[in-house]
Amino acid sequence: MKALNKETQSQISPDSALEILLDGNKRFLDNNFIDRDYSSQVNDTSSGQFPFAAVLSCIDSRVPVELIFDQGIGDIFSARVAGNIVNEDMLGSIEYACKVAGSKLILVLGHSKCGAVTAACKDVELGNITALLSKIKPAVESCSGIEFDNDGIERVIVENVKKSIDCIRKDSPLLLEMETNNEIKIVGAVYDVSNGHVKFL
Repeated sequence: MKALNKETQSQISPDSALEILLDGNKRFLDNNFIDRDYSSQVNDTSSGQFPFAAVLSCIDSRVPVELIFDQGIGDIFSARVAGNIVNEDMLGSIEYACKVAGSKLILVLGHSKCGAVTAACKDVELGNITALLSKIKPAVESCSGIEFDNDGIERVIVENVKKSIDCIRKDSPLLLEMETNNEIKIVGAVYDVSNGHVKFL
């Protein structure tokens, strides 16, 4: 399967970009991957890249984004940071992906059993991790009054994805305008590390 080029990328709409990810996760669950010639894809993308989506996800080693959506080289931008939080650098990266490189979809992807969210719920303080966890605190605070057991933490994980989407819209007028003009779609999802399923919110 050939890598995306400018023409094939331009034919993908925000809705069809989402469908591509949904179909890819289904193939992952079925263990029915597309047969790709990665050497050819390296060659195809050597002079440029035209990914159809940008995924902001956690650094967790159990969530390899290209694999769980069955995508190849040059298909998606993958921005990874503990707790899939949004900051200025992440926003700049996603703005590049969409406004400059033409991606049609932004996916904020959380995952079950997230260590960063768990640490935020438990008020962990450790080096630079403390500052990072402070960006998850709004999701924790919005779930105040619940017990932070396994179910409670999973609720905060979902809320954290929603808060990250809110931050993208609030802190990036550029991306908000693109979404308003239907040039891109911004969606959230949670990956289940126990079974490989991505549940879109």
